[in-house]
Amino acid sequence: MDAVAHFTQLARYNVWATARLLGAVRAVGEADYRRDVGLFFKSIHGTLNHLLVGEHLLWFERFAEGRSPTVALDTEVEHDRAQLDARLRDGAARWEPLVVSFQHDRWNSTLDYTTMRGTAASLPFAATLAHVFNHGTHHRGQITAALTALGQPCPVLDLVYFLQNPSQP
Repeated sequence: MDAVAHFTQLARYNVWATARLLGAVRAVGEADYRRDVGLFFKSIHGTLNHLLVGEHLLWFERFAEGRSPTVALDTEVEHDRAQLDARLRDGAARWEPLVVSFQHDRWNSTLDYTTMRGTAASLPFAATLAHVFNHGTHHRGQITAALTALGQPCPVLDLVYFLQNPSQP
């Protein structure tokens, strides 16, 4: 499988997993949704905001436009639950068209940008994109653990399940 096909599949998985996770989170009451569940994050809402920042507000802009947005990772950027849900869905959907737009030579190049501290950085392009998708998988796992701790049913988010289930788009 070439890089475009591989990362297109990851982008589709990202959309699918995001939708399933948000569907499960929707059933959580406001008090449980906002409270510290004793894991690596303050609340489910805080972790979803972290996903929004990490995947869409920070890294997407770097890949799409080659620029370094100044977004504080510890800032809750979206207070409203429904709006955060919509922004996460929209953000996940933007990755596949971007992946398809990359030319062959881009995959073996670097991603050059400026950090939030003003330092120039250069990272392997494909490996960094893989890291972005892995970041999302990691934090979706945290939210699934939080839902389990709250006694909520958890969606199946496994990549193998996604690939083997013919009903998935």
